[in-house]
Amino acid sequence: MPGRISGFTLLELLVVLAIIGMMSAAVILAIPDPRGSLTSEAERFAARANAAQERAILEARPLALRIDAAGYAFDRREQAGWQPLADRPFERQSWTEGTSAAGPVRIVFDSTGLAEPAALTLQREQERVTVDFGHDGSIRVRA
Repeated sequence: MPGRISGFTLLELLVVLAIIGMMSAAVILAIPDPRGSLTSEAERFAARANAAQERAILEARPLALRIDAAGYAFDRREQAGWQPLADRPFERQSWTEGTSAAGPVRIVFDSTGLAEPAALTLQREQERVTVDFGHDGSIRVRA
């Protein structure tokens, strides 16, 4: 047609904008939390606690897990008292941003690897994960 102007109609532009908006929302929802999941953090904590438990058995010497608001660290019983450990994987660890811990401040593994039963709860926003220290020496993560 000779008098027709070429271009997009308003309806076509609105459809394209709606599609772009939905794709952008899908991308934003698919981006993982840069801090990682709280369950992963609890599992890392439990793995380090298990390593300390095993080291207490191997060295036949008590090891303690010291927990505070900023993170956790490990201590070994020496003749002069409790001394902090600094070698891997026992160096001080910090909680990721936004994570807080509620529970015992100190868990001591004796030379047999046993500790008093305890439960440490990690929380980030509305999510909670608990690490249980059983009377049988087990360390379990439950969401």
